[in-house]
Amino acid sequence: MSVWDYKPWWCQPWSILLTGVSIIGGSWFLFHRYWVTGLVAVPILVWMGFFLLVYPRLMAEAGALPEPPDIPTPDNLPKI
Repeated sequence: MSVWDYKPWWCQPWSILLTGVSIIGGSWFLFHRYWVTGLVAVPILVWMGFFLLVYPRLMAEAGALPEPPDIPTPDNLPKI
């Protein structure tokens, strides 16, 4: 099970990356200034790093995700 299975479409890894890249690229497109784009990019990259790298690991380590169901194998099938 993955933390992303419980998140809506707008909170999926692809949407987080797309939003972050769009905001950073938009700041460059609007202002054409490295320092403005840098000021925009730093918090966005921290936000993306947290939600894409740290948050899923914390959820897994905290045990907040349910265990995946057992997949039937010949060893764990009920005996008749």
